[in-house]
Amino acid sequence: MNSSAIIVGILCLAVGALITYLALSNKNNARVREADQHVADAEAKAERITSDAQRDADNARKTALVEAREEILQLRKEQEAEEKKRKGELQVMENRILQREESLDRRNDSLDRKEHQLSSLQGQLDRRKNEVDALYGKQMSELERISALTKEDAHRELLDRVRADVVRDEAQILRDSEQRVRAQADKTAREIVSTAIQRCAADQAGEITVTSVHIPSDDLKGRIIGREGRNIRTFEQVSGVSLVIDDTPETVVLSSFDPVRRETARVALENLIADGRIHPARIEEMYKKAERLVNERVQEAGEQAAYDAGIHDLHPELIKILGALRYRTSFGQNVLQHSVQVSALCGIMASELGLDATPAKRAGLLHDLGKAIDHEVEGPHAILGADLCRRYGERPEIVHAVEAHHADVEPDTVLDVLVQAADAISAARPGARRESAENYINRLEKLEEISNAHEGVERTYAMQAGRELHVMVEPEKISDAQAVVLAHDIAKQIEDEMEYPGQVRVVVIRESRAVDIAK
Repeated sequence: MNSSAIIVGILCLAVGALITYLALSNKNNARVREADQHVADAEAKAERITSDAQRDADNARKTALVEAREEILQLRKEQEAEEKKRKGELQVMENRILQREESLDRRNDSLDRKEHQLSSLQGQLDRRKNEVDALYGKQMSELERISALTKEDAHRELLDRVRADVVRDEAQILRDSEQRVRAQADKTAREIVSTAIQRCAADQAGEITVTSVHIPSDDLKGRIIGREGRNIRTFEQVSGVSLVIDDTPETVVLSSFDPVRRETARVALENLIADGRIHPARIEEMYKKAERLVNERVQEAGEQAAYDAGIHDLHPELIKILGALRYRTSFGQNVLQHSVQVSALCGIMASELGLDATPAKRAGLLHDLGKAIDHEVEGPHAILGADLCRRYGERPEIVHAVEAHHADVEPDTVLDVLVQAADAISAARPGARRESAENYINRLEKLEEISNAHEGVERTYAMQAGRELHVMVEPEKISDAQAVVLAHDIAKQIEDEMEYPGQVRVVVIRESRAVDIAK
């Protein structure tokens, strides 16, 4: 509507301007008339245009009003629908809240009733508890009166019975476990050990290092001593060995902790006696010759032992130290032969187990290396031998096997256990070792002392040269189940506190006798 009025105004201004222009421009009448005609035409046209614009504006206004009314009606319908929907949702929520409030009210009522019931039950329970406590007190008093036992005595007796049951169960578990382990392991172990022993047929004749020298006659004793003792002093100073000359006929005794020195002195003294010329200069000369000879024998013995064991890459110093074991004995057993035998046993058992035999043989050959220097250096020979192996470049597993073969350190590999087993087999074979009567008696006494220290032991007998221990127990103090535990404890204590060749079998004997007399 506004746009139509503007258009009409513009047209009017244009017509007025045109009329003014024509009036000023044309001075003659024709032009005036023509201009008037044009003005009339323009006015008529303007009226038509104005009328059309007014009509169009009215139509547009009516159309806009209709559309606006329709849009308002549509919006009102949508608003009414949305409002109706929201009212429905609010009504649903209100209904839910009312239902929940009703449910909470019912629950509160139920809880109140239950609380009241619980209070009533609690009172009943308190009364029952008081009644039970009173009855329990009466029963305990009556039981103590009937059994003549106090509560503490009954508790102690119950513990004793439980302890007895536990001991019996422990003995049963020990027995079952030992049977299972033995059933699984004994057969294989026996096969491996028996195979190793059968395949290693070594000579078991015990050797003794010669410490006495036979002389043709006692007249030589004076010559060996020399004028004012100069010969014997020179010999002892050069050799480092004590020379003992006593009333023993035709015998001179050599004394030294070093077996190689003792052997060198023996060779030198025998050569001096054979030569007949005994004086300080000759003693020094003969000792040097004997020293060279013995060193050659030591070297040959070490090389031969390594060759017999199949070990060809030992350090030269280790071969020399190994050869010195030729003149070293342990309980009458030659240590070098023992080392070769242990090497063979280790190799055989490693092969039976499917392991590499070479490191086992090497560890077995070197396991007693420390005995060659244990007279010079303080410490267990296993530790000394391990230090020597470490110093001359042996592998860590070999060093540890040497170090652990007497449990100076804890064994933690199969190789360690193989060396321990082979060492025990070699030492325990019949005739392999001897011990002095004093050590033998001390060992038997120690076995009996360990056994007798246990409660319930009546008498103990060490049998079969200390390889079997018979323990007699009092039957009223030791049950059958406790006897199993006692045997296990005694064997464990012997393992921890004693050193012995082979193994010691502990037999616990429990004997019950019923005696009556017919009159």
